[in-house]
Amino acid sequence: MSVDAIGLPATTTSTTATTSTINQQDFLKILLTQLQFQDPLKPVDNEQFVAQLAQFSALEVSQEQSQKIDSLLTIEGADQAVALMGKTVQAGQANTVGTVTAISFSTGEPLLTVTTSSSSVVDVKLSDITLLQ
Repeated sequence: MSVDAIGLPATTTSTTATTSTINQQDFLKILLTQLQFQDPLKPVDNEQFVAQLAQFSALEVSQEQSQKIDSLLTIEGADQAVALMGKTVQAGQANTVGTVTAISFSTGEPLLTVTTSSSSVVDVKLSDITLLQ
């Protein structure tokens, strides 16, 4: 993320942002730019900068925790899918009943292959399972 200093001409090249998040390094650049161009007759209180830095650090920790929770949920979904192997399930709005014969993780989330009594094969998401028999 580029930050143009106050009073300097803006760059004319257009850049596409690769991420929509700001990291701690970007925050420190903004903070230093703000300090460099502040009005010496009206300086910003140092406590405000420390508070902003603390808030940003807390936000960064919260984002990391959220990512770790997402990873744990993905692992839990995989565990649940593996536990359904060989079990008879009811799935989907059509209430398809059959035995789970295979699991695919090609899309990142478990996709269960359910073989019905008429030997037809249906792929269903783990979230579509409505009943375990």
